[in-house]
Amino acid sequence: MIRTALLCALVAFSGLARGEFEPHAVVDATNPGGDTVVPTISEALRAMPGAEAGPYRILIKRGVYREKLAITRPDVHLLGEDRDGVVISWDDTGSTFGPDGRELGTWGSATLIISAPGFRAENLTVENSFDYAANLALPEDDPGRIQNMQAVALMTTGDSDRAVFKNVTVRGNQDTLFVDAGRHWFHGCRIEGHVDFIFGAGQAVFDNCEIVSRNRQNKNPTGYVTAPSTHVAHPYGMLFIDSRFLKESPEVPAASVRLGRPWHPKGDPAAEGSAVFVNCFMDDHIGPEGYAPISGVGPDGVRKWFEVDDRSRFFEYGSHGPGAIDSEDRPQLSPERAGWYTTDQVLNGWDPLSQDPEN
Repeated sequence: MIRTALLCALVAFSGLARGEFEPHAVVDATNPGGDTVVPTISEALRAMPGAEAGPYRILIKRGVYREKLAITRPDVHLLGEDRDGVVISWDDTGSTFGPDGRELGTWGSATLIISAPGFRAENLTVENSFDYAANLALPEDDPGRIQNMQAVALMTTGDSDRAVFKNVTVRGNQDTLFVDAGRHWFHGCRIEGHVDFIFGAGQAVFDNCEIVSRNRQNKNPTGYVTAPSTHVAHPYGMLFIDSRFLKESPEVPAASVRLGRPWHPKGDPAAEGSAVFVNCFMDDHIGPEGYAPISGVGPDGVRKWFEVDDRSRFFEYGSHGPGAIDSEDRPQLSPERAGWYTTDQVLNGWDPLSQDPEN
């Protein structure tokens, strides 16, 4: 019976129908059964053998899985049946209290936290479902109003490296995607948010992705796409290639979104963020003021502003569309310098296709 359920799941999932791609476990919230078909992703993760067993593939059937997950084992592959139909969802914020009675902060708010190498996700959605808009609409003195509205959907940390995301949606509002450790490759993905919604110190390539700005009512700017904190010793941070910078709805005003801000976590002077945009479509929500300053509180408790200056590593090349505006505030690369920004360079020789089961 278990074997039959596994085979049915394989047939339903395009690309995994051949025997060599057979998953080790199937997650099905509506029809669990036996030792290999389980109702939650958490249960499938608990049942995994040690890392010495090699890559572990978990097929996730359609459904909304309200789970907060931590991936601590190398080479875990989460393979969804349908990008829109498989949703991993949680709603922690920076102000949510953890088991120790202390606020989680940005680092603890993530729905999915990856801290081991070789992770892979495909054909699914990861979201932080915190209702930012409803909270923002509350009066400032409302006791129910959450003050720290950072709410991460997906985060890499610790020993994370060589993380692959194909046909994945990452959805949130403020601080959606925290790429803070190691190398990442996003292909055909959709990232949604508004304030600093792609941020962190890691090296990440976004290839043929949709980067979608959501509206933030009565705010100007309505949002900031990136907030890299790349260490000054690393020549590369975030690279967007052949991607489309879109707005979720017509309500996002023209010229109201900035492409980036130079994040300095805890005031770290060695963080000189890098975000580069090559051959990308820009809709009209991207304006002539491409970048903006950002503030941060240092170890001494003093808030400081970090400006976009000559040390900032924000560049474009080949932008097109109504938001591709010729402006002195949006530095452009020469063709020669644009040639330095490739997937191979940013990922330091790692070929993400080498761990693709379809190759």
